[in-house]
Amino acid sequence: MSDDVQAGRIEQLIEALRDDNEALRDHAIASLGQVGEDAVGPLIGLMADDDVLIREAATSAIVRIGPSVVDPLIEALKDDEWAIREQAASGLGKLKDPRGVDPLVKALKDKDGAVRTAAVWALERLGDARAVPGLVEALTDHTVHEDVARVLKKIGDARAVDALIDGLLGNNWMVRRHAAEALGKIGDSRGVGPLIGSLKDEDWLVRRNAAESLARLGAKQAIDPLLPLLEDENTMVQETVEGVLASLGWTAKP
Repeated sequence: MSDDVQAGRIEQLIEALRDDNEALRDHAIASLGQVGEDAVGPLIGLMADDDVLIREAATSAIVRIGPSVVDPLIEALKDDEWAIREQAASGLGKLKDPRGVDPLVKALKDKDGAVRTAAVWALERLGDARAVPGLVEALTDHTVHEDVARVLKKIGDARAVDALIDGLLGNNWMVRRHAAEALGKIGDSRGVGPLIGSLKDEDWLVRRNAAESLARLGAKQAIDPLLPLLEDENTMVQETVEGVLASLGWTAKP
């Protein structure tokens, strides 16, 4: 196929991405994926389209091309258009290529919140512990801190313990929920004291997660602080604490 013919085919397929017919758009995405690297440039340009569906379709087509697009997507993280940077981050997450870790960590400091959010999501998909220091730093970013806490929980790296303790003691209930669970998963004894304190949290799921984490940590010193939760206002907390106390060796007096 000549260069002109190829360029014409790419142009037609790009135009098909704008069609209202979903089946036609899906066909265009698949076909552009088969075209390969010749389609990358036009597709990256389309990632700045005003229509989010078209931006996402362009990203899907690029991802279909495969690992050869990782470097162009990394370069696109530096683009002046926020939408291109956002979609580049999303694409790197979908590709799950380890080459994307460091550039995505840098994107956690992007000036645009949507880009930072996409970078966190991508790093969650990658699940690479090399991202932990950058994620710990991003835990202070109020735009993404809830998502960051969730990702740190999934990765489960001890380097995040101090930051997760700070999150556990903070004002955001969702961060506290993830932090309470993460500290148990990581298994570091530094979490015991803060988790005991969180048994009095106003949010029931924080209390439940803290109790479960104390069980994971084998924290027998938590038995006395756990006992009042046997009469917690939330029945799920009560049931969890019954199991936690049993796992810690406590038995009710007859």
